[in-house]
Amino acid sequence: MRPLARALLGSVAGIYSIAAAQAADIPGSLPVKAQPVEYVRVCSLYGAGFWYVPGTDTCIKIGAYVKLQTEFNSTNAPFMIGVATNGAGDPGGRNTRTDTAPFTFNNRGVMSFDLRTQTQYGTLRSYMDLGVNTNANDFWNAGANQLAALALFNSRAFIQYAGFTAGRMRSFFDMYFQGTYTFSSQRFGNDTSPNGIVGAAYTWQFGGGLSATVSLEDNSQGAGGRGRSTVNVAAPNLAIAANTFDTKGPEFFDPVVNLRLDQAWGFVGVSAAAHDASGGYYSAIAGPLNPCPAGVAVNNFVEGCGHPGDKFGFAVSPAFLWNNPFGLAGDAVAAQAVWSKGAAGFATSIFGPTAVFGSGLDVGLGWLEEGIFTTGSNVELTTVWSFNAAYEHRWNPQWRTSVYGGMLGVQYDGAAKAAICASRTVGGITTFSAFSGITNITNCDPNFSMSEVGTRTMWNPVPDLDVGVDLVWWHLNTAFAGTAVLGQNGAKPAGTYTISDQNALSAIFRIQRNFLY
Repeated sequence: MRPLARALLGSVAGIYSIAAAQAADIPGSLPVKAQPVEYVRVCSLYGAGFWYVPGTDTCIKIGAYVKLQTEFNSTNAPFMIGVATNGAGDPGGRNTRTDTAPFTFNNRGVMSFDLRTQTQYGTLRSYMDLGVNTNANDFWNAGANQLAALALFNSRAFIQYAGFTAGRMRSFFDMYFQGTYTFSSQRFGNDTSPNGIVGAAYTWQFGGGLSATVSLEDNSQGAGGRGRSTVNVAAPNLAIAANTFDTKGPEFFDPVVNLRLDQAWGFVGVSAAAHDASGGYYSAIAGPLNPCPAGVAVNNFVEGCGHPGDKFGFAVSPAFLWNNPFGLAGDAVAAQAVWSKGAAGFATSIFGPTAVFGSGLDVGLGWLEEGIFTTGSNVELTTVWSFNAAYEHRWNPQWRTSVYGGMLGVQYDGAAKAAICASRTVGGITTFSAFSGITNITNCDPNFSMSEVGTRTMWNPVPDLDVGVDLVWWHLNTAFAGTAVLGQNGAKPAGTYTISDQNALSAIFRIQRNFLY
């Protein structure tokens, strides 16, 4: 039966082919023509994962990563609970039953698209990514629908061509990212690798790995921007929950310059930036020094009250990376330092109030503002410095361990301290004009610092799969070091609190699959 079946099928196919050919010769009939098939071709110009888009000379690579991370005794940042975030206080720092979840989770999935085309002026490249981020068991959403923690985000969307880079990119001020060696969030720096920043830049390549870049980058409070946190302390603007900033609106981008040398052994570089830290308007205060027109309510900020002169800050940063140090293949040593004055957003990602509560009536306090002024004064720029360093050792292709540390310091000059700590007595109670909800401070000194020491071990059971554990110790050093009367803060009661240094020990676990990302 099988030979007969094959013969019958062959006959049917032949009859159908003849009928189709005859139909094609009939006037008005539709021709039957086989469509050409263009197979996807590998593009070897730019490395693994690229292929030609059919019908074009453009190569594309699609990548992705999926991550689950959980932290113990830290925020979803993750960082020491209580540390300032986006100008507001972190309520987890209260360490009460209604504020803090011992464990928090972060789940993230991201896709990336990298397109490149060869032109007469070099490679034309466009790159973007798009991801979904979910935080669970997060004290920020305590008692609320957890869907509120689900968010779309975009960390890169830029075009590169003929030396130009424009769009959401990594800042050219940043050279070393400590997140390569740790899971902990880098509040001791503000590298834009995780979230990107909007800007436009031009890079000169001098040969031999030497390059220079000039860039204009976002200086606003927008996502990834360097932020603006100048405060008018004539009104009570420094609180534990949040600050009231009084800044001049952004008028232009921050200029950034960068010079670096990249070699097989690593890199060395230096960068610098300028930043507008100008204040907004003076406020109306009671008394003969009030510069505002008659009828303006006390502590209001209006145009007729006048304003301080414009003030610009700056930041500088050296950095290096040394591959295979001491002849140990796969190891690395790296560090970056930042010194800023009136440009805190280049040294750290935090701004605003920090309040880390201990047991009982015990708390560590700090406020980070890049500029301070009061009615009738100029803006006093704040000095903020940070330092990060790490050493990673590769035991074998599957295991590696890093040891890292970081520091952050905030220093106000004498005029800023005097404005912050100016006191007045109302109804027999001594208050500090800058503070809201905080009275009877026995030692007013707004300087503070933070530090961390940690170690992370990573396991790569198969390529592109990372499994790791990070242990980190945090320390908040406050110069207030005395007592103060605080109002009720969430579930923390009002009372006389001891202001002292605070510590925390956290653990972070992550599993992540990377594919051509």
